[in-house]
Amino acid sequence: MKHVLIIHEVEDYNAWKNIFDKAAAMRKEAGEISYQVLKYENEPTKIVHFSVWTSFENAKNFFESEKLVQIRKEAGVKSPNFIYLEQLEAGIL
Repeated sequence: MKHVLIIHEVEDYNAWKNIFDKAAAMRKEAGEISYQVLKYENEPTKIVHFSVWTSFENAKNFFESEKLVQIRKEAGVKSPNFIYLEQLEAGIL
């Protein structure tokens, strides 16, 4: 499985989440299969978006597109850090 971990600071979580939710169909069409949104324990504006994608190519094409760069600006995203990860193993204990 192909995973993308995005760590970014947002100006306002509720404003960011509204735009994030509106982009769900766009993300799905681009190849996002599932996602989790998390926050740092003591930093409510530091958001982690962890998602599973059909391919790294699809994820990179989506996240690096001019349209998404503009959407991130509108959502108040500051300095996103993209980490592309390939799953080696998973389990439930």
